[in-house]
Amino acid sequence: TKTPDNTHCSAILLIVLVRFRLLAVLVLGRSGPAVPKSEGLFGIMAPPFSRNPPMTTTPELFRAHAMAHGLSREELKADPLLQFQDWFEAAIATGIPEPNGMSLATVDEEGQPWLRTVLLKLYDARGFVFFTNYESRKSRQIDGNARVALLFPWVGLARQVKILGRAERIPTRESLAYFLTRPRGSQLGAWASPQSQVIRSRSLLEAKVEEVKRKFAQGEIPLPDFWGGYRVVPYRIEFWQGRDSRLHDRFAFSLQAEGGWTVERLAP
Repeated sequence: TKTPDNTHCSAILLIVLVRFRLLAVLVLGRSGPAVPKSEGLFGIMAPPFSRNPPMTTTPELFRAHAMAHGLSREELKADPLLQFQDWFEAAIATGIPEPNGMSLATVDEEGQPWLRTVLLKLYDARGFVFFTNYESRKSRQIDGNARVALLFPWVGLARQVKILGRAERIPTRESLAYFLTRPRGSQLGAWASPQSQVIRSRSLLEAKVEEVKRKFAQGEIPLPDFWGGYRVVPYRIEFWQGRDSRLHDRFAFSLQAEGGWTVERLAP
């Protein structure tokens, strides 16, 4: 029996965690060392740093605390992926809707920017992963220009994370590992929907779903060859902490040629 490699195992672990707790942890990747996970695998708590209030708080109290406390250079982690982990886990714990929702910006062949919301499903030391139809508009635009932008708009918490990076398709085995965790209805939808194409009516889409149901009535639904994940490999990550009087705290991490990160404070 072939032993799965570390990347495959890591992908499966991340899928399980995100699916059942909207929890993302940094794990061993091909290009970097492992980073620590939070204590309590499914009872996640943000680390007890002073910038994050107790996790039993409401989003409104969290926002007030975070705006009053702000964000200082001394509190930042040296690695922006670890800093993101802090903020992401805090956002999850406040109970805000869809904390893994992120805006994805792409550019078409005419230079026209496009924007839509996708869901972060996995992340690790290599970057941020979402899944989509490889024949969709966003995929065609990424194929033409891999430079993209992400935004986590945690407005209710007075926080944002802005990311610039290059999108690349993840290995098929990682897409398959995630696809197998999806509800059967979502698997059928991936096969049935010609994403971004014009359709005359919803009834045609529903008829296609019924056709796919009959086709795959027996056994597992296979991974479509036109569906899978993209990993946004970041080279710039900005953390934005709202403050009173528009005097916000902003820190931008930039990836250097040798692989390290520099950080700079930006004016609001």
